[in-house]
Amino acid sequence: MKITSLVENISEKENIGAEHGLSLFIETENHNILFDMGQTDLFSENAEKLSVDLSSVDIAVLSHGHYDHGGGLSKFLSLNDKAKVYINKNAFGDYYNGTEKYIGLDKSLMGNPRFVMTDDLYEIEKGLSLYSCNDKEKKYDLGSFGLKKKEGENFLPDDFIHEHCLLIEENDKKVLISGCSHKGILNIAEWFSPDVLIGGFHFSKLPPDEKLREYAEILSSYETTFYTCHCTGEEQYKFMKKYMDNLFYLSSGESIEI
Repeated sequence: MKITSLVENISEKENIGAEHGLSLFIETENHNILFDMGQTDLFSENAEKLSVDLSSVDIAVLSHGHYDHGGGLSKFLSLNDKAKVYINKNAFGDYYNGTEKYIGLDKSLMGNPRFVMTDDLYEIEKGLSLYSCNDKEKKYDLGSFGLKKKEGENFLPDDFIHEHCLLIEENDKKVLISGCSHKGILNIAEWFSPDVLIGGFHFSKLPPDEKLREYAEILSSYETTFYTCHCTGEEQYKFMKKYMDNLFYLSSGESIEI
């Protein structure tokens, strides 16, 4: 399995752009999977530079209903005319940062016949499943970090019921792809205990202090290799790395093989 970061927050390659967002190209034995499409069309520009053919994608997954993961959805649909896009049924809700900034998806795309709207558990096929974990008990809860959902005229803390992660089981390996881990990376690691976990930790607003050290030490106790990016935060990653031999960063343009 090969996983290439088409876009995330930083790039160490001169010709590869970066933005606040995430898009991953995943090559399994049987499929080419696109997981998220970033904030803009940049994922597609980087894909071309990396010789990644987006028309070859046969499965696409949108991790949750935020613009920095689904902003490039329209572009992907124009480049690829065959892949179904798996989206949680709650992803087109009204999602905000605070009460002023709308951070949801382009609602004009709703109802596209290529969309497969999923519930709490959806098996794409054997070895490829989507989990929302909405029914799971959270041992750790860090709140919503000011992210809101609008219901009627009311703004409520986002409970992230629109988020799901992709579990790939191949060659006796469990690889979990989690876009932003809004339900808590500590919870997700405990729920799945995968061999490899790739995604943002949503720690960028946390100070590098004893609490973050505690989180790093908890994650280091798992027999999981973590590749993080996007919303983890560069400073937070560097701090956690001091306590985690099993933590690595996956920046724009980089690839890993599992």
